[in-house]
Amino acid sequence: LRLLLLLQVLASCLWLGHSEVVTSFETSCPQFFFREIPPNEALEPQKPAWICQRYKNQYYFATLYDRKMRIPVYSAYIYQPGPGKRPKTWLVEPQLIDLSYPKTMEKEWTLLNRYNVSLEKLSQSQAILHDYKNLTGLNRGHLNPNGHHDDYSSRMATFTLTNIVPQDEKLNGGAWNNYEQQTMIRRTQGCKTTYVIVGAVPGNNYIAKGRVNKPSHLWSAACCVVDNNYIKAWAVIAENDKNQVQLLTLGELEDALTELYGRGQVSLFDSDCPRE
Repeated sequence: LRLLLLLQVLASCLWLGHSEVVTSFETSCPQFFFREIPPNEALEPQKPAWICQRYKNQYYFATLYDRKMRIPVYSAYIYQPGPGKRPKTWLVEPQLIDLSYPKTMEKEWTLLNRYNVSLEKLSQSQAILHDYKNLTGLNRGHLNPNGHHDDYSSRMATFTLTNIVPQDEKLNGGAWNNYEQQTMIRRTQGCKTTYVIVGAVPGNNYIAKGRVNKPSHLWSAACCVVDNNYIKAWAVIAENDKNQVQLLTLGELEDALTELYGRGQVSLFDSDCPRE
């Protein structure tokens, strides 16, 4: 019996190694986290899904998804900005429906037509395009922004609805965009590798008849490795109804998130990343 159990565990590990929706980032796509350490459990929602975001057979970033709120908790990626076209297609995550579906993000159309998934079944597992139709004052806000990637496939991979939240449109096009485009370029001067985690704090409001949560805050934290002896960090937070972004230390953001989530002390990066 013990052998059988062992074989089952081994088989499930082998299966998970290839899948998109995984049991832990540490075992499946740790490369997107500084020192391969993801944030601690203090950010975990009631119904979490760990997604190694896979497009065309390659992992591009990691997302902790909240199945109940139908928004990401956070997306983690390595900052590699570059010029390029902005994709127009939106993708969804087949494995949130069931692990038997493809391991790579797909268009809704493909799932409905090629895999015979009903729109109702797809919509039970995640946000769909229709949820973001006819919004007033809000639009589709990327957590992991396409502009922080330097080739078309990595940009395309950010266009999954599992990386999107309803974001205040003035903030998305204004101060948040300013942070993503200008502050990040300034702050990352001299960085060899910059690890980024961008998240959303669930709020009390919803769009799409209560299906998709509208976050109360958006936040971002960066840990930049300049060389073996020098690591620096910074963070921002924004209320999702004002066009302003507050610059913080990593420690200040972690304390703010500890208050906002109320699930214990938040730790976003390994302790080698400076909190001051």
